[in-house]
Amino acid sequence: MNPNPMQNWNAEIAQFVEAAHRTAEHGLVRCSSGNLSWRLNDELCLVTATHSWLGKLMPEQVAICRVADGAPVNNVKPSVEAGFHVGVLGSRLDIRVVLHFQSPAATAFACRRDAGTVDYAVIPEIPVYVGPVAVVPYLPPGSAELAQAIVAALAGRNLALLRNHGLVTVGRDLDDALQKASFFELACQILLAAGDQAQALPDSAVRALQNIGHG
Repeated sequence: MNPNPMQNWNAEIAQFVEAAHRTAEHGLVRCSSGNLSWRLNDELCLVTATHSWLGKLMPEQVAICRVADGAPVNNVKPSVEAGFHVGVLGSRLDIRVVLHFQSPAATAFACRRDAGTVDYAVIPEIPVYVGPVAVVPYLPPGSAELAQAIVAALAGRNLALLRNHGLVTVGRDLDDALQKASFFELACQILLAAGDQAQALPDSAVRALQNIGHG
């Protein structure tokens, strides 16, 4: 491994910083809430630094971490949630990006007692891009228990609600993760606005849309 990883990954870090800024511009995070990771290769990933604000992220606030254990190799301390980032990246080889966000409407559902029984497929983008939603019980932020629960929840799904905490989604690339988070926030906004008059898509439509998503 090169002793100066920052020199090798300047272009990728610039893309990563720009994606972090766009995440904040979409209203998916507030201040220092939320964190982002991006797998560079089989061994390394980028993770936002601890206490960093995604909307104001600077290149020097990007940790280059080992996927195997989350340890930084460029002397930047990663987010306290790095454990679930590297856990998901290590177990989901089909994705490269993990985004933890706390957009208002989606986080409202993460705080609802019925979060696990809500049908979020009120717009076509949910079955096409997001799919079924997992629910993770409240566990202390940054804990090994939370990391393990998130990794398990995302083994076969692309988005998880963390009770009384926020959400985690994954993507093939930075845009894909941002799109999933944004569409899910939109669906939650619609559900809140429509209240008990909200009507989900019929199962037949969901199955047809899922085929589009898998095509």
